[in-house]
Amino acid sequence: MKEKLINRMKELGISDVGFCQVTDGPSGLNNAMSIVVKLSDAIIDEIETQPTHTYFNHYRTVNFFIDQCLLQAGLLLEQNGYKYITVAASQSINDEGWFYRGRYSHKAIARQAGLGSIGKSCLFLHKDYGARVRLGTIFTDAPFENPAELPPNPCTGCNICKEKCPSGAISGKMWHEGMEREEFFNRDKCSNHMKHRYKHIGRGAVCGLCIKYCPLNK
Repeated sequence: MKEKLINRMKELGISDVGFCQVTDGPSGLNNAMSIVVKLSDAIIDEIETQPTHTYFNHYRTVNFFIDQCLLQAGLLLEQNGYKYITVAASQSINDEGWFYRGRYSHKAIARQAGLGSIGKSCLFLHKDYGARVRLGTIFTDAPFENPAELPPNPCTGCNICKEKCPSGAISGKMWHEGMEREEFFNRDKCSNHMKHRYKHIGRGAVCGLCIKYCPLNK
């Protein structure tokens, strides 16, 4: 099943795929697949002091593409007798307050699947593509295994993301396993800055400066 999923995702253009197990998957589906789509270097390189209209369109288009690929994976799983639940590429579940959280953390699954780790910017840092990626997640009852070992955190520990962040959301603390997002990254500052400064670009939904200037992209 893993080979079938990898082949289907690669045919669709997905950049990387990983698999893992969790203990708290939705509706008891505790096996997960993480998919990675690399963003356009040329589009990211155009960002200087604020996001561009092209970047917003790219961000939105890649999210839609990821959701479509997750659906394709789910249909393939069902055809082979398995259940599936997709987690949208970009969707906040705010039933209990505005906490900017999705149904499940894409970064947590991608990390556990051995695809990379989390930097002090709170961005997922892919082992090959750095910060210039978007993620998607699907849960299933198809049997997957955790990777034998996880790659080291590629974050170099520099403060470039903190220095370039116009909102002051990045504290500069190095992420470690078990660390809550609020301990090193202020999502309210990030969101409020985007809403006030970039309302004319994608209704204040994107920024991208931390992605642009992360040295792991070089």
